[in-house]
Amino acid sequence: MTEWSYTVRIWAIRERSYRKPFQLRWQVGHRPHSESFLTKGLAESRRAQLITASRAGEPFDVDSGFPKSMVQKEKDIPWYQHARNYIEMKWDQAPATTRKNLAEAMATVTPILVKDTKGMADPRAVRTALYGWAFNVNRWDQEPPPEVKAVLAWFERKSLPTSALAQRMLVRKALNACTKRMDGKTSAGSVIARKRAIFHQALGYAVDAELLTENPIPGLRWKAPERAEEEVDPECVPDPELSEQLLAAVRAQGPRGRHLEAFFGCILYAASRPGETVGLERSDFHLPRQGWGKVWLRESRPRAGSPWTDSGEAHDRKGLKHRPRKAVRPVPIPPRLVALLRWHITVHGVAPDGRLFRTARGGMVQESGYGEVWARARRTVLSPVDQKTKLAKRPYDLRHTAVSTWLSAGVEPQIVAERAGHSVGVLFRVYAKFLKGGEEAANAKISERLRQGRSATP
Repeated sequence: MTEWSYTVRIWAIRERSYRKPFQLRWQVGHRPHSESFLTKGLAESRRAQLITASRAGEPFDVDSGFPKSMVQKEKDIPWYQHARNYIEMKWDQAPATTRKNLAEAMATVTPILVKDTKGMADPRAVRTALYGWAFNVNRWDQEPPPEVKAVLAWFERKSLPTSALAQRMLVRKALNACTKRMDGKTSAGSVIARKRAIFHQALGYAVDAELLTENPIPGLRWKAPERAEEEVDPECVPDPELSEQLLAAVRAQGPRGRHLEAFFGCILYAASRPGETVGLERSDFHLPRQGWGKVWLRESRPRAGSPWTDSGEAHDRKGLKHRPRKAVRPVPIPPRLVALLRWHITVHGVAPDGRLFRTARGGMVQESGYGEVWARARRTVLSPVDQKTKLAKRPYDLRHTAVSTWLSAGVEPQIVAERAGHSVGVLFRVYAKFLKGGEEAANAKISERLRQGRSATP
């Protein structure tokens, strides 16, 4: 840890009979320092640097004896190297999807933080090299293709020093880049917020590494484009009856559809996220012959791609969203889903590792596969007009059906939030329009209670 001091004494230059005859002596705190020079002019130049820094109120490093500005200049590294250091620092503790987000953010800002753009490759080649190679630690021990190697060498030469990010206008340019997609259109609000947060963390890491004196982002008057509220649009959400019709249309698609009916049923009746559903095992369920059962949701298996996982598999293994790694979310499931799962196990059995849902070859269910089945069911059930809308556009909308159904049934919000894996605050924010939809029922209950109070008055 660097020790700084503002107590500095600088003495006059003295001449001695050595190879470097002109010696400058100074003291920082209680630590003496000296430096010798060939000429008196060089010694006076260094003395002037120290005096200027001291008068400007800079702290001095007790060990080296130099002011903070000089120490930082000595430590300074190119932004490209700092970004790689930041990625490496985050890598081991980050799930695969987070690794992709980190790489995406660094690949967005790094092309902005260069000395000039002369000789820069086209945007797609730059993204391939940065996103796929420079900021993917799993590939650092692999030899990149020649074209990628050339792009990375260019960034090593052209990258600005990290200390340059003390310039707020430069940071502003990088933040502006976070708002755009490769086609020039404005990114989604959630993407902009995520990239800004990662860039902010990378600059904070530069402060920790003593490459910057402060993180410039908090003091910057920069505002991201307006982002839509994080609310579920009721137009996307099918009602329970329509959801049942969609599941029937899935079942009607032959063996593939029959295998996926229970998969979609878990999303509809247990509000499980698709990533939480693909890895469900027989041991995660209590399936009685009659009545309600229960599922214990223990992990998520999102598809991140084999280059980003430690196992080399396409699906990562991570804890439940916004929960500690070993957290478990128990969700009671209605008899309809219990029967569906019992039928599924009887007909299809389970994989050797206990998984309920799998491809024909026994692999993890893929989003592209179940998405194709869902799209076909949607075309079967919805009218041509509704097919052009957002109604039931994604299997994920079945989760919204589950939560909105619980809310409309009068289940306490705290219980709904626990079953859905939300905080109550997030539930109120995301499902605000469904909560508003219950105002008439709430008003009727209040009116009835007030009426009872009046009738009881003598």
